[in-house]
Amino acid sequence: MSERATSGIPGLDKLMSGGFVKNSINMVSGATGTCKTIFGLQFIWQGLQKGENGVFISLEQEQEDIFADVECFGWDFKKYIKDKKCIIEYLPTWDLSELPLLVIDRINEIKAKRFVLDTLSLVCSELEPNRMRSELSEFLNKLKHSGATSLLTNEIPEGSKALSTFGIEEFLVDGVIVLNYLEFVAGGSPRSLIIRKMRRTKHGTDIYPLEITNKGLTLTNFTDVTEMVLPQKEKLGIRSKLKRKHKRR
Repeated sequence: MSERATSGIPGLDKLMSGGFVKNSINMVSGATGTCKTIFGLQFIWQGLQKGENGVFISLEQEQEDIFADVECFGWDFKKYIKDKKCIIEYLPTWDLSELPLLVIDRINEIKAKRFVLDTLSLVCSELEPNRMRSELSEFLNKLKHSGATSLLTNEIPEGSKALSTFGIEEFLVDGVIVLNYLEFVAGGSPRSLIIRKMRRTKHGTDIYPLEITNKGLTLTNFTDVTEMVLPQKEKLGIRSKLKRKHKRR
């Protein structure tokens, strides 16, 4: 059985056979406002509580803004950074050829067991289309052999059914989690989560409500699919299937 790195999201790990496979590469996708960055930071915070060092690289957000965003959750990253157990770094400018080396250097610097890149979409946007798959694959292979379990956030255009920005990222990673806002309203929550892919893992296949609490993100298991807010035809179709299944029993 594969070793696991817990997600830090209450309710999620038991849907993924205990967490992310250690040393795997996982993508957290979603449109704006779906809590991708918080998800990544919560993953790093969980590791720190378990004695696992972590690196968080942001290509968009300054360090002080990150600290301010998670202050309401009581996550004091500064003390871990001071003790050299955590790195939270903002890279406003970076060279594509040097980024993988910089990431591996930061992981090795503190012997990190967890790594988050926010966001993979920016990296892919700098790659030439005809070389994107091969160069991204090379980068991810280096990450996989770094000794850290990785999460990469990825942006999905609003209203899109895609799993990633460019449509190839999901094929190269080990796991894909999709975060939604207002697309499905499950259990009364406007936010939801889908585990779309998770290699070497028996995982949940429903749509699960996701909530923001004073301690971060929390997942509530959801079993009654007929209560989800879906287009009426889809909802009636689900009910019809459930009735037929019940009759056969």
